[in-house]
Amino acid sequence: MSDQLHAERLEICRVGKSLFDRGYAHSTAGNISVRTDHGFLITPSDACLGFLQPEHIALVDFHGKQVSGAPASKTLSLHQAIYDADSSARCVIHTHSTHLVALTLQGGWKADDILPPITPYYVMKVGHVPLVPYHRPGDPAVATIVSTLITSARAKPLRAVMIERLGPNVWHQSLASAMATLEELEETAKLWLLSNRSVPALSDEQINELIARFNLRY
Repeated sequence: MSDQLHAERLEICRVGKSLFDRGYAHSTAGNISVRTDHGFLITPSDACLGFLQPEHIALVDFHGKQVSGAPASKTLSLHQAIYDADSSARCVIHTHSTHLVALTLQGGWKADDILPPITPYYVMKVGHVPLVPYHRPGDPAVATIVSTLITSARAKPLRAVMIERLGPNVWHQSLASAMATLEELEETAKLWLLSNRSVPALSDEQINELIARFNLRY
C-alpha cells in the first residue's frame, strides 16, 4: 500500500494516543477515520484509541467493502454519511468525552445547539452543535439524521454533532484541526457544567464582532 496511506495510519495512531492519554477517550470507546484517494481508513471495531497499531487500521473502499486491516468500526456508515454530506471533510473523530456525555444526561442547552456560545473560541473553533436523540451504537438511522443536519445547515456549516448518551462526532480538513475542535467542545462543556449551567451566552453584538473580525461563518 502507498506511503501516503501508511503516513495516514500513523497519524490516526498518534491522534488516538493523544486523545486517550489526555482523557478525551477511554477504554474501547470512540473511533477515527480519514478519507483518502483509496477509500476510507477507520479504526477497528472495539479498538482502544490509546493502543492502535498502524497495520490494524481498516481500509475500506468508497462502497464500504473491507480492503485491508482489522474489521472496521461499526460506526462506518455514520462516517461515510458525514463525508457524503460535507465534501470538505477529510477526517472524523468520535469519542465518548465525559463532560459532553454528562451534559446530555441533564439535557443540552437547545436541540440545535447543545452548548451556549460562552467563550469566543467556542464561536471561532466549534460553532453550532446539534443534539441527536439517542440511538444504539452503530444504528444506521443516525447516519441519515446527521446527513440531513449537515445538508440543511449550509448557511451555518457544522463541524460537529452530539449523540445523546454517546458522544460527539467532529469532522474537519485535518486530524489536527478535528482534534482541536473536539478539545474546545469538550472543555466548553466542562466550563458550563462547572458553572452550574448559569453562564450567559455571548451577546449578539459580541458574536457579530467575532464574525466580522475573523471572517467567520457562524
